[in-house]
Amino acid sequence: MATNLVSYGLQYGCMLIEAALLCYCVASARRAKEELTPVLYLGALLGAAAARSAVLLIYGYGSPKYAYVYWPTDFLLVIAAFLLVCLFFRRACMHQEKLWRFVRLLLFFSFVLVVGISGLSFLAHYPDLSRSYITEFSQNMYFTCLVLNTLLYLMLQQIESTDERLGLLVCGVGIQFAGPAASMALLHLTGEGFAASLNSVTLRVCTLGMLLVWAYAIVRVKDKQTGVTRRRVPAFAEVPVD
Repeated sequence: MATNLVSYGLQYGCMLIEAALLCYCVASARRAKEELTPVLYLGALLGAAAARSAVLLIYGYGSPKYAYVYWPTDFLLVIAAFLLVCLFFRRACMHQEKLWRFVRLLLFFSFVLVVGISGLSFLAHYPDLSRSYITEFSQNMYFTCLVLNTLLYLMLQQIESTDERLGLLVCGVGIQFAGPAASMALLHLTGEGFAASLNSVTLRVCTLGMLLVWAYAIVRVKDKQTGVTRRRVPAFAEVPVD
């Protein structure tokens, strides 16, 4: 009972923060344009949470209608998460076209690999496709997004990005992906029961952490010229000759 109350409190708290951030960005057309990628992801999170809450209040948790809403929105959210990471990579490589071509291939093959591995689960769980396949796909995709997001953060340090807001957004995404990847793996190993309750709370705690970091990045961090800093390489005429 206490776990359910905490879970519901976190759920509605996250929805309020998502709505507040969306209103803040929409109120400033410039900010909404600059941060279009996180705005779209926030909209997906808020839309999925609102749809699930509405069906839950009307039909209850055990209703088939809730499952019909929950699993498709779960699939859409994990796709949105992967697209979020892809767009962050594109933003980081805005002035690095050669690097972007390599990253684009990496992202494509990562997605194909996840779909292929999850397809094996489809063969093993064909009678329960609506749940087993999406659960397996979500787990694999969240883990992949976590790895890709970590690589993105390391890449930002290597290219010395001056986009401070992007760095904070990436850190927030890392918090968001770490929880689902770990909790869904635990749920996969142990099954229902305490792991399921822990998974629900963990997902919302990580979402709350991401939203707080994003709120600071969007509201408090001042605009800076995006790009990368480049070390000045001396011209041949400037090299001292002994």
